[in-house]
Amino acid sequence: MSKTDFKKSMKSLYDPSAQEFSKVNVPILSFLTIDGEGDPNTAGEYRTGVEWLFGVSYAMKFAAKASLARDYVVPPLEALWWADDPKDFVNGTKDRWKWTIMIMTPEFVPDALFDAAVEKTGKKLGKPPAGLRREAYDEGLSLQILHVGSYDDEAPTLKRLHEVEMPARNLAFNGPHHEIYLSDPRKVEASKLRTILRQPVRPIASPRHPPE
Repeated sequence: MSKTDFKKSMKSLYDPSAQEFSKVNVPILSFLTIDGEGDPNTAGEYRTGVEWLFGVSYAMKFAAKASLARDYVVPPLEALWWADDPKDFVNGTKDRWKWTIMIMTPEFVPDALFDAAVEKTGKKLGKPPAGLRREAYDEGLSLQILHVGSYDDEAPTLKRLHEVEMPARNLAFNGPHHEIYLSDPRKVEASKLRTILRQPVRPIASPRHPPE
């Protein structure tokens, strides 16, 4: 039985340059998601959410292998980040951050296997987090780059994105900041963490010339 690795089959989404921002059109994808807020380093609901996402994802993977004869590598953890006051996000006031953590799921896995995976994971972890769901996410046109290093060292790259790259390309924000975690922070030292930084964007309409 072959095993699909989406980081390879959708390489343009998971293998950006670490030097230059690249433009990518992200297709509509299915995700397991959980919403929350607060500092991810201290918020218990964040740690619990991550545990649940991986628990359900692996239960779905093994169920698909057994009942559908289709195997795949569980994709990496991803997260959307924002704040009611954008300054809280830019300044790193993490206790005011809001987030959606998520793991991509293959379209060929039916919802019935998701429901069964939640039930199976609940036998180990207890009651599912409120808002645990499977849903489609339509991100579309985005700019992305690979960040190598600590999560806390992303600010200069994001400043370059917001103040240089987007204005130069005549692009505006079109969704929350998106991160894809290619490294496990429990196993990789902070200076070597590999994280994709992605920003959904939309073209800014050029002003029309006044009629002559």
